[in-house]
Amino acid sequence: MLVVNNPKPKTINPKLLTCAPMKKSTINFTVELDQNNVPDKILWNATDKPDPGMSETKSMSVALWDHAQKNTLRIDLWTKDMPVDEMKRFYIDCIGGLAQSALTATGDEYMASEINALCEKLVKHLQNQKD
Repeated sequence: MLVVNNPKPKTINPKLLTCAPMKKSTINFTVELDQNNVPDKILWNATDKPDPGMSETKSMSVALWDHAQKNTLRIDLWTKDMPVDEMKRFYIDCIGGLAQSALTATGDEYMASEINALCEKLVKHLQNQKD
């Protein structure tokens, strides 16, 4: 004969079930436009940024995944005084960052390697343009 001792369930203190509030981080962009709606100045700030206050940048690229439409929404802006060579370098850096993000997020080493190979090819292209 099997005897199961089923003790009376203990009452759980609801305070122990309360989770700490999730941390929130905010990123803000301010774009000052000229009379033709071309960016003159791009400023940004973030709650986790080490330096307080707004910081200026010459270019920004933001990509958002729309899971409902299964596509990417992009915002790419640069100021009219950003040098073209710096813009090209910025895009190579963005692509390289995507390689690392793809590796971290998916573990796909082949994809990351191919993206990095493209970056190396583009860097050589820029070096050849200077020569």
